[in-house]
Amino acid sequence: MAHLTPPAVELQVYYARRAAEYEAIYDKPERQGDLARLRADLAEAFRGRSVLEIACGTGYWTPHLARHAVRVDAFDINEETLAIARTKAVDPARVRFALGDAFAPTIAVPPCDSAFAGFWWSHVARRDLPRFLAGLHRALAPGARIVFIDNRYVAGSSTPVARTDAHGDTWQARTLADGSRHEVLKNFPEPTELEAAVRPHAATVEVRLFDYYWRLEYTLARAPR
Repeated sequence: MAHLTPPAVELQVYYARRAAEYEAIYDKPERQGDLARLRADLAEAFRGRSVLEIACGTGYWTPHLARHAVRVDAFDINEETLAIARTKAVDPARVRFALGDAFAPTIAVPPCDSAFAGFWWSHVARRDLPRFLAGLHRALAPGARIVFIDNRYVAGSSTPVARTDAHGDTWQARTLADGSRHEVLKNFPEPTELEAAVRPHAATVEVRLFDYYWRLEYTLARAPR
């Protein structure tokens, strides 16, 4: 696996401990409309495709990706979250869960023609984004469709930002049900930042904003740009 920076190591520990309570975040009443639209949208976005799901966590999004997909290769760095993901109602002939590092994704044979990551971009330090994207792109077929979804910052619904570090990354203070306290990297990029990060690698780019979430979709250029 790739070398993990200190923020990534802390994030791994945090999500291992949070696994059993992770999906409670999807129960927030004010977010149900957005979530329903995203679930339906993703099912259609990957119709007939082979999908590489990065940092799948507890597998909340995997059944929706797999609804019309040919196959889904979903991976996460924590066995604790994968244990929950493997209980999801999916066709084991088309969906595979495996241990893996988002910064060094396994290249499937044949390579997947699409990729998805839900609520992962916000946990990547700004200085690590180029390395993450380069590794992802190497694992995909040319012309692949790539979709990211993540949180917008909404006062009163989002956990407040506790601090901003020297690199421009923002951090939240979170407490788990077991009483443990964690400082978690959580960035809230603007649409222009998202487009700028992928434009050098993309043939097409689209950013869509929902009330509580954003959605980035782009097509990987068939040759380096």
